[in-house]
Amino acid sequence: MAMAAPWSSSSCCATTASTSAQHLLRPTGFKSAARPAGASRSSSCRKQGRNRRRQLSVRATAAAPPPPVDYAGTSAGADADYVASLKVKLLSAVSGLNRGLAATQDDLDRADAAARELEAAAGGSGAVDLTGPGLDALQGRWRLVYSSAFSSRTLGGSRPGPPTGRLLPITLGQVFQRIDVVSRDFDNIVELELGAPWPIPPVEATATLAHKFEIVGTSGVKINFEKTTVKTKGSLAQLPPLEVPRIPDSLRPPASNTGSGEFEVTYLDGDTRVTRGDRGELRVFVVA
Repeated sequence: MAMAAPWSSSSCCATTASTSAQHLLRPTGFKSAARPAGASRSSSCRKQGRNRRRQLSVRATAAAPPPPVDYAGTSAGADADYVASLKVKLLSAVSGLNRGLAATQDDLDRADAAARELEAAAGGSGAVDLTGPGLDALQGRWRLVYSSAFSSRTLGGSRPGPPTGRLLPITLGQVFQRIDVVSRDFDNIVELELGAPWPIPPVEATATLAHKFEIVGTSGVKINFEKTTVKTKGSLAQLPPLEVPRIPDSLRPPASNTGSGEFEVTYLDGDTRVTRGDRGELRVFVVA
């Protein structure tokens, strides 16, 4: 019996069936671990290329110039710090002067020079504008820390007023200004201690000088006196307040003080106010 040659159709079918069986028995998604040598070299080249590009990117970033500095903002911050330092200088110059009652001529000159430095650094004349939103900065209760007019040793300052010292046993306490920009009320509030012969204790009282105010120009304030109210404190606090109305102009002596006046706000921020009066008085206030 003749035998089929190795290249016969039956032999080819057997080989094909064997190969098909191997494909069927191989798990789905199975990939041979063996990789062609060319593919391995290609992967290595790609990896080296990526590393090279990464190195170039790092070098380019390191060599890039820094962003420009905003010198405008730095200058503004420096100016604000300078103004703040001048404000501290002024407050230091007037401290310990008992609101000006203990000021010598040297103290007056030193305070005036410090105030002029602050006013100039803040913008000079016209820096304060009370005609718009700036008016709101006046609102509130302010405590007087210095008045050049008190060096005259009278409570009226450069205007007529009762003297302090041995002639009348009056001790000046705290002095405040209460300003309401809505109602335009402007009150000067003075705490006083009135001496009395022994064994009567001194009388403590608060005098409130009520005014109305209006804005003159951009930074000027004009006040018009209306009345004075005196309220005792301490052991006499139960007494009702004493109200002294304004004397009509027709009944006043020609040279008397009408209680009106003007001043200019030369410096104003959230906690400090500097004013110069129509008679040259320098006054410094801080928020109470």
